Formats: sequence, C-alpha cells, structure tokens
Amino acid sequence: MAHDPHHSAPPVALVVDDEPLIRMDTADMVSEEGFEVIEARNADEAMAVLERHPSLKLVFTDIQMPGHTDGLDLARHVCEHWPDICVIVASGAVTPGADELPETARFIGKPISHAMVRETIAEICPPTA
Repeated sequence: MAHDPHHSAPPVALVVDDEPLIRMDTADMVSEEGFEVIEARNADEAMAVLERHPSLKLVFTDIQMPGHTDGLDLARHVCEHWPDICVIVASGAVTPGADELPETARFIGKPISHAMVRETIAEICPPTA
C-alpha cells in the first residue's frame, strides 16, 4: 500500500523560548504529542519561521524574551494574521490579564509539565484535527 505524503506528515509546531534547556524540554513535550517541532530563540526568529511555514498548526511561546517583541505580542500577531494556528503562551514570571491574551490563545504557568502540555494541546489543538 503506497503512502500518501500529504496525509502522513505530522503537524508542525513552533516552540519559542530564549532559554535553550527550557526550549528543548518544551519541544520534547510538544513532539511527544505528535508534532514535528521547529525551535526559535525569540519572537523575531519566530516571525521569520511563520513567514516560511504558513502551514504551522501550533505556536508555543514564552512571554519574556529579549528583542523588540515579547511572547504576548507574538501571540497577538499570530492570532491576527494566522487565525488557524493554535497559540499557547507560557511564563513563570508573568500572568497575562484577560485583555492581554488573544481570545483563542491559552496561557499555562511555568514550570510546565507534560500533563499540562498534553491537556492544553488536546483542548485547543489536537494533532489529528
């Protein structure tokens, strides 16, 4: 039986965090939920990835990062320009107010656990959908 490459490729997720170990850890958790993961160190890198990969299904971003744009700005930009992309925002230092987080995005506090990642992805962005 031949494989149809259009249906067998896993959905792609972008994980954005300036801390390499946290980014790697988060990427592993997202990968275990069935996604192929691209990593970015900050919102500027993330924007470049989004421009090259408009077929992304999930963006998982930290809030506090160096650069001109933080994770909340990135989340708002993604929700505005790519409404089909699911957005998860995480932070251990900042809890966004209801008016700061885009309506379709979800927030989880750090330290994040695999269970939190699994539940949030299942809620807003199941890989099979």
